[in-house]
Amino acid sequence: MVHLAPTLDLDALEAFIRVAELRSFTRAAEALGTTQSTVSLKVKRLEESLGRRLLERTPRLVRLAEGCGAFLEASRDLLARRDVALATLAVRERRRLTVGISDQAAGRDLPSVLVELAEADPDLLLDLHIGASRDLLDRFDQGRFDAVVVRGEDDRRPGEVLLEEPYRWVASPSWRWPGGFPLPLATLAEPCGVRALAIRSLDGAGLPWRDAFVGGGVAALGAALSAGLALSVLALRVAPPDLVDVGETFGLPRLPPSRVVLHSRVADVRLSTALRRLAAAFRGKSTPPGVPRTR
Repeated sequence: MVHLAPTLDLDALEAFIRVAELRSFTRAAEALGTTQSTVSLKVKRLEESLGRRLLERTPRLVRLAEGCGAFLEASRDLLARRDVALATLAVRERRRLTVGISDQAAGRDLPSVLVELAEADPDLLLDLHIGASRDLLDRFDQGRFDAVVVRGEDDRRPGEVLLEEPYRWVASPSWRWPGGFPLPLATLAEPCGVRALAIRSLDGAGLPWRDAFVGGGVAALGAALSAGLALSVLALRVAPPDLVDVGETFGLPRLPPSRVVLHSRVADVRLSTALRRLAAAFRGKSTPPGVPRTR
């Protein structure tokens, strides 16, 4: 007897993906412009067709069922291919995608990410803004961005996690910390989740510190660190290549990993395709070997 593979309803698949990403049927319905009952029905039918549960549901929590991570990633790829196919039939008019990216998330790979987007859709106008995560999220809530890519430390709202990466205590190779003096700290201006993390970690370890430099962006912060004025907390992918990891050398507290998270309200097929490429580019980026090295 021949057993036929189940047929996948792409609309139901999209509903499942949004619920898994947002961990909420209500939020998924808002993102898809439909009702919670419709989303719930689509997911239920998908599970029935596959013969297994994809999501674990409790009155207070919705999460991906155990062993379904690979299916979620494959589903994302399948929908991205659908969007690409539909985009080939669309009228190639000039379109604008307004995106905010956290200065703490952009990293040195941003130029190559932009190249990938431009090559995929030369007629797309990317309206890109770099800023602090909290400010970008506020402006996203106001409807001023189609999507934002931010650090996840400041906000508990669910989003699509693009990557996780470590934070490190970084400084110039020539930097020294004379014992008996407060640790000189360089950070971005408040409100900054990474600054709050650094201060919280030092206070928790009982290490005295002082503000030595406050910058308006990662470029300014990197210049101060390269000049040997202080040390700071940065993700490895974002840290300037001339800096080194000094955490172990000076017995500084271990830092938790950081999440880079995508929040989006894009529904248009063509813009969604571009955004999926942006998300895939972030997922594919890793810290170059040895940057920053440990002193």
